[in-house]
Amino acid sequence: MKKIALFAAASSFALALAACGGSDDASEDALADDVELPADNAMANVPDPAPDVESEDTQSDAVTQEAAEDAADQAEAAVADVEAATAATEAPAN
Repeated sequence: MKKIALFAAASSFALALAACGGSDDASEDALADDVELPADNAMANVPDPAPDVESEDTQSDAVTQEAAEDAADQAEAAVADVEAATAATEAPAN
């Protein structure tokens, strides 16, 4: 009896899932021509930046470069400290 009830419940769940499914194909909704066209149109009226003015991107790149150089210097100092500590502990004890 339990097997029949289990089979009936499984069948009804399978039919419920099949009834809720959709058959829409999402690949037809977003084609490359439809998606890229608004982006091209949005950038059409944007003026070019003045060539003699330093942009924020250039300034942030310089700051990033300085931060990277400082981090590299700190890393080199840390490596030197570790090597000195390792050399001190590896010294032979006679």
